[in-house]
Amino acid sequence: MGIVVRKYGGTSVADAACLFRAAASVAAVHGAGTSVVVVVSAQGNTTDELLRRAAEVGGAAASRETDQLLATGECASAALMAIALSALGVPAVSLTGAQANVVAAGPPGAGLITGVDTTRIRAHLAQGRVVVVAGFQGVNSDGDVLTLGRGGSDTTAVALAAVLDAAACEIYTDVDGVYSADPRVVATARVLPEVRADVTVEMAFAGAKVLHPRAAELAAARDIEVRVRSSFTDGTGTTIPRRTGRDGLEDHGVTAVTHDLDVVRVLVHSDGPRRDLAADLLAVLAECNAPLDLVARSGPFEDEFRMGFTMRRADLARVAPALREKAASVGGTVVLDDRVAKVSVIGVGLLSRPEYTARLLTALADAGIPTSWLFTSQLRTSVTVPLDRTLHAVALLHEELLPDHDPSMASA
Repeated sequence: MGIVVRKYGGTSVADAACLFRAAASVAAVHGAGTSVVVVVSAQGNTTDELLRRAAEVGGAAASRETDQLLATGECASAALMAIALSALGVPAVSLTGAQANVVAAGPPGAGLITGVDTTRIRAHLAQGRVVVVAGFQGVNSDGDVLTLGRGGSDTTAVALAAVLDAAACEIYTDVDGVYSADPRVVATARVLPEVRADVTVEMAFAGAKVLHPRAAELAAARDIEVRVRSSFTDGTGTTIPRRTGRDGLEDHGVTAVTHDLDVVRVLVHSDGPRRDLAADLLAVLAECNAPLDLVARSGPFEDEFRMGFTMRRADLARVAPALREKAASVGGTVVLDDRVAKVSVIGVGLLSRPEYTARLLTALADAGIPTSWLFTSQLRTSVTVPLDRTLHAVALLHEELLPDHDPSMASA
């Protein structure tokens, strides 16, 4: 009956009761004849606790040893899930990222999966076992543990679904699915029963927390169906379907409003001899696997070089020293502003219909919420706003652009 990959987040395996609830659900699927691979995150707040303990003894900055430490959280969850399954009479085996042959490359704390040898996983599946894989980690060319960044267990699950030709990748979490906005911020936010893959990618990149951005990108690129469901309710959740062949020539409209608080605005300035640093700065970000957004730069006829962009505040510790060194090499400076956040409208056909961007800017201006640094494409329009006005902006835009939103039209 094929293979299904299921991923359980930290809240879904937070304690013994949660583990047994998840294990019972897996047991039911396995009992129906489906081969199951389970990917687990660390339990509850384990990762934060491990980082706190690392800080107590010298620092929690990304390093080889920090990766060694953090990976133990997912390894413990995998072993506990396998034990719970065995207690239910289901044969199961737990594997670390290295034992599952998940190969990764890149700097500590920001690894990228480069390949998976599925031989060992397939051998266990052939013997009727549920395979429980520790997410968030792989092994690099030196044989060392390399973690994939916060939320990386989603990427592990989608990567395994891709290489195993799984029927689907199911993401189990503590919410009912993908919402039109963060339901903790917007009371009228609704679960979207279906969302296009490309729209999901933009939602994830723009701050929606249900699916990790790299996992969404991989699922879209490999045409993998993803189902996002709650571990605690029986709802149908959200399906991110495979491509359907629909031409979509007249698809348009707003699907969701998202926000991202993990943002810092970076401005690099040099008034010395003119030198275009854009390529050098982007190379620094690429080497650190640090994505950027809302990019602007000075023109070719200006006497000074200026370049601005937003990036994740969480990446600053890794990236800021190299950015400052590069700017200083030509007498430049780097200015950081962490008092901003990014608010985005996600949908289809936004660039072709500038009225959506006009309505966004007008609604925020009328509310006295200043905006800056605009980005727009067919799928996303983003602006930066003051950090302390972010939640107000999200609620306002949801009311303005999705007042009569029909969730069934999310992918139409």
